[in-house]
Amino acid sequence: MSTNEAYFHEATFIDQNGQLKTTKIPVVQELARTNHFPKRFIASSPPDHHPTSTTTFPETPPVIDISKLQSNGSRTAELQRLAEAAKEWGVFLIKNHGVDDTVLDEVKDVVKGFFGLSYEEKRANVGSYKSVDNMGYGKNFVKSEDQPLDWIDRLTMKAAPVDEFTNGISVWPKKPRHFRQAMEKYVEESRKMLDDLLQDLAESLSMDRNAFLQHFEPEQSEIKVRVNYYPPCPRPDLAIGLMPHSDASGLTLLLEFGATGALQVYKGSNWVTLEWPNDNSLLVNIGDLVEIMSNGVLKSVWHQVRTQLDVERFSLVYFYNPPPQCTIGPVVGGSLMEEMYKKVVVEDYVSNFYKVSPATSKEAIMYAKVKG
Repeated sequence: MSTNEAYFHEATFIDQNGQLKTTKIPVVQELARTNHFPKRFIASSPPDHHPTSTTTFPETPPVIDISKLQSNGSRTAELQRLAEAAKEWGVFLIKNHGVDDTVLDEVKDVVKGFFGLSYEEKRANVGSYKSVDNMGYGKNFVKSEDQPLDWIDRLTMKAAPVDEFTNGISVWPKKPRHFRQAMEKYVEESRKMLDDLLQDLAESLSMDRNAFLQHFEPEQSEIKVRVNYYPPCPRPDLAIGLMPHSDASGLTLLLEFGATGALQVYKGSNWVTLEWPNDNSLLVNIGDLVEIMSNGVLKSVWHQVRTQLDVERFSLVYFYNPPPQCTIGPVVGGSLMEEMYKKVVVEDYVSNFYKVSPATSKEAIMYAKVKG
């Protein structure tokens, strides 16, 4: 057995015959240490949509100044900018967001600390991806032995509702020692900002301010925090960091650090590479659930992550969802707008999302579409 083969994640899936299978997934961080690139990481998709085939000029996404949304003098104009950004891009940066730089720096430190541990230490102090909730350290969305693999290692925790154990797996790393404390502080400070942003988004569309927020019950709404680690890749011409997808969330909040210029969104008919200064700005994605609530006025963004040759990249992704048992549906329907989406239960939608992912298009959202 080679050194690389000794380091792996286990992933379970149901094969075409309905049998439960387990496969071993190489640990990308360990592959990168030895500059090894197995064939399983060669991306596969139709030539005109190949994730590594399209070259685009980098663009800075729209920037929304949260402080202007809180000022009577500038609020109207900034609400208009917010509506335009959410409709035209489905993704936008926020600055002056109120999350303290020390809080952001602390989560960056504990994330780097975790991935700075040896493989054995990481496996010893946190559970692995084996539950339906995709919690722990490892690899998810694996559906077969021959599926092309993303060049990524992941760590996912449920931050709300507060729960020490998920399906018997302790999902909070015990090292670094302050990991959970730093993450929960970030979650706490960000949640108030996201609640306000949900209200501002509704108002920017001339809806009742609570049209979206009414579904995010304070005690039962779900927050998952996922750390994506993209080590240097020996063959960025062949691999993809993260396959194209939308998010099964209400809103997604992203903190990027390390390298930049890897995240791309599909806009018009091209992949656009997003770049922004490393200044603790946060990126907001419209998720599938808000697309449903807005009756398609807002669209969840189709996005992917490219690999890079000589640099590593981290992203801390914060998924904000209504409670799993909550029923959502269009909140802007009526006589002037035909409802394009039906009512769905959040946990049913998310379960279907996991079932059909990875996909080559926004297949998951069809679950909620009204069939004509």
